[in-house]
Amino acid sequence: MRIRPAAPAELPALQDVERAAGAPFRDLGMQEIADDDPPALDVLERYQRCGRCWVAADEEDGRPLAYLIAEPVDGALHVEQVSVHPDAARRGMGRTLLAHAAHRAREEGLTALTLTTFADVPWNAPYYARLGFRTLGEDELTPGLRRIRAEESAHGLDHWPRVSMRLELPHGETAFGGPAR
Repeated sequence: MRIRPAAPAELPALQDVERAAGAPFRDLGMQEIADDDPPALDVLERYQRCGRCWVAADEEDGRPLAYLIAEPVDGALHVEQVSVHPDAARRGMGRTLLAHAAHRAREEGLTALTLTTFADVPWNAPYYARLGFRTLGEDELTPGLRRIRAEESAHGLDHWPRVSMRLELPHGETAFGGPAR
């Protein structure tokens, strides 16, 4: 797998990855999430133009198997979406994309990664906790995270328990341990 910026022509493929990544939510009784539309092409294009849309590409043919989009929010790099195609799951692509985002965040002088996610979905909050993210209390939410949570609530995502999470990016270390490159 190779992590690289998404190319403009690949954005429809990222939508396909998102649709496929949503399908397992059906097994949890979360039909609305499984059927939710992926980010619109203009949204993906905005992240891509800003240099904050990365893909984990297949080594053989270069096609995207996973992607991550992010934006700075209140001194942290907020992971808006990270999705892995189910056919490529359990190969470390999500973790590698998050490590790449953490490296880029540090380069930009940002001190943490943040994200919002479903509390009880095994490949959501419990997965991120294993990677070192911690759940934030309501009193720890920054204004930007409060805005994001309000937008998610308006979109109906609060039908299931959600949490905001944060991973501090200590100076001189990579995310997930080890020295910085």
